[in-house]
Amino acid sequence: MTDSPHPALEQLEAAAFRHLLDHLRLRQDVSNIDLMATAGFCRNCLADWLAEASVETPHPLTREEARNIVYAEPYAAFKARQLEATPDQLARMAASLDENERVRRLAKSRELDEQLDESFPASDPPQITRPR
Repeated sequence: MTDSPHPALEQLEAAAFRHLLDHLRLRQDVSNIDLMATAGFCRNCLADWLAEASVETPHPLTREEARNIVYAEPYAAFKARQLEATPDQLARMAASLDENERVRRLAKSRELDEQLDESFPASDPPQITRPR
């Protein structure tokens, strides 16, 4: 990991996260399934990531507590206002989830390539590089 480009980056990231939550609370006309289909994540993903990030803290959040933070209300209240997903929305979400998996595999493959590159000696032995 490289040095942060800004001394208060963590605070800036937290502020950006709060702004994202405010925006998603404002735009309740955008359903979670449409977010998933378009961006590959939704409000529930944010809540899950928040709960996962809290695991190593003195006060870990439950999934429901994290959802209450993200939604600024009980999840059930938000869900009650949402329309049922259409077959097209479900298909687009499934395709987006497949794309998430594809790019995760690609990223892991690149990480492995970088690890392998770093594990090789700085120069090849002469028997490999010397023409015969």
